[in-house]
Amino acid sequence: MMKLYIEKKVSGEFNEWLVYIRKFAMEIGQSSIRQASLDRQKDERMRAWQREAEECSRVGFDEHAYALDLEYIDEESALEYDLTPVYRAYNIHVSLGLGEKFREYYYSNRLMQLNLDMQISTAQPFLESHQHFLAQVAGFFIVENRVLRTAEGLLSESQVDTMWEASISKVTSFLEEQFAHMDAANHHLLVKDYVSLLAATMKKYGYQITSLLEVLDKNRDRYHELLVSDCRKQIQGIFVKDSYERMVIEKENDYNMNVAACQLEPIHTVPDLPYVAPFSSSVPGACRIIRSFIEDLVSYLSYGVVANSYDVVKRYLDKLLIEVLNDGLLTLIHNGSLEIAQLVQIAGNIAFLERSCDMFLLHATQLCGLPKRLLGKPHSGLTARAVLKASQNAAFNGLITLANSRIDEFMLLLTSIDWTTEETPEHANDYMNEVLIYLDMVVSTAQPILPREALFKVISGSLSHISDSIITVLLSDRVKRLSVNAVVGIDIDLKMLEEFAEDRFHTTGLSVLKKETSFKDCLVEIRQLTNLLLSNHAESFMNAVIREKSYASLDHKKVAIICDKFRDAPDSSLFGSLSSRNVVQSARKKSLDVLKRRLKDFS
Repeated sequence: MMKLYIEKKVSGEFNEWLVYIRKFAMEIGQSSIRQASLDRQKDERMRAWQREAEECSRVGFDEHAYALDLEYIDEESALEYDLTPVYRAYNIHVSLGLGEKFREYYYSNRLMQLNLDMQISTAQPFLESHQHFLAQVAGFFIVENRVLRTAEGLLSESQVDTMWEASISKVTSFLEEQFAHMDAANHHLLVKDYVSLLAATMKKYGYQITSLLEVLDKNRDRYHELLVSDCRKQIQGIFVKDSYERMVIEKENDYNMNVAACQLEPIHTVPDLPYVAPFSSSVPGACRIIRSFIEDLVSYLSYGVVANSYDVVKRYLDKLLIEVLNDGLLTLIHNGSLEIAQLVQIAGNIAFLERSCDMFLLHATQLCGLPKRLLGKPHSGLTARAVLKASQNAAFNGLITLANSRIDEFMLLLTSIDWTTEETPEHANDYMNEVLIYLDMVVSTAQPILPREALFKVISGSLSHISDSIITVLLSDRVKRLSVNAVVGIDIDLKMLEEFAEDRFHTTGLSVLKKETSFKDCLVEIRQLTNLLLSNHAESFMNAVIREKSYASLDHKKVAIICDKFRDAPDSSLFGSLSSRNVVQSARKKSLDVLKRRLKDFS
């Protein structure tokens, strides 16, 4: 009866402990996970100091680089809990010869509690309940670890391992299911951070955590997919809101946030305000989004299965820049709704984003704990940089296309010219005045933003297009006949255009580049054709030496077609008085007639 009484008494105390420890397990788990978080922060500080010391050692020793900061040296603070009822109950049962009975009783009751802990309530969203659930699991196994180590013989390692393996299998399955249903990247990151802290906590107590880390690694592509989706929406948003005008920054705080923080200018001091930036608002906006993407990605990959997270970050960063940022820019370039000034600004923006690729990589290396010198190795850059460079060329080509399409509208005025006029013109044709106003606007808009090579490409492309357009009209059926006075009008137009081209070639600084081709050279075909039609020795075109010197850009077939339309004087002049003017016209006409015959023979 005494033995029965003692057994009943001590079992009652133990049952009370079972209730107490289950309620207290969550706090035990939370305390240990919190300590793991503090340890992680301490490790990150130490790694940051180590990187700083390595950088300092490259330029000279810094006495503060290896200073020991005692503020962060602290003993582990674990939450205390009482196992006395367990020790007493087990010791008394052993003394009564009932040790095996108590061992079975302890194991069965704790297993039953564990099964209850593993029953996850669906009444609360997993995002809100996951920390309590995982902390409860952690607390249970922390207690079991201490019982295994201190209550000799009460638990076996195989029993604890069996419970842990069964529990962690359920946890990983549940995590996989929950991850599959999450549609927000920040939710994935929130759960991942706590799971990785759980893994770090349980590893410290000797538990196998590989399956926990593997479930995070399996979810990596899903997380990246959601993260890229979020970034795509954000980048599309800043593109839509951008007016594609140069940013005007009036406050120092705005300068620090939009320029200095994104390292978009080499100077480290705030310039005189207001500051007119060479880029529009989407550039710093995109830089902030990409830096945040890098930070979130590094955070997800940290403390996981991947040993070298930098390579993974670099690969995903390349994909983001190419498939989201660059594709968004190409969509803007090709959508056909932009004005010339907006397209010029986009081309300028791309140059800044392309140069920012190095800054993005530097940010990634620092977050991954790698030295800066890694960026100096061959093939260490991003593929996206070359892709963005190609898109900038696409923007330049888009500028040429857009400018030429606008010029085509002015060139339609050519159809209103009287190509058989008998009056000698004194002024340029109307279309040329419109063309010069437009070209001046293009130059003034593009010069402060575009590189000089790109500016040359755009303006020379427009001038070549003007030359081609005039020749195309002269070749077309719209011009049946061509009088000398009409050609004189073209000559006046060309002189104005050549004067503009020569002036802008020098004022834009392009002449300093000592390019083989100037703006004026882009008009050479129409100039040589005009000179030929107004020449008194047109037949010299068939002389190989003279043709190479004065008419090298002209095509025989085009010259033949236009010469066939050309009439040096109106028909009425044949019956008029023989003035000196008519003598000159007659000489020119004879020369052209000779040229026409020789061109036919040549054909």
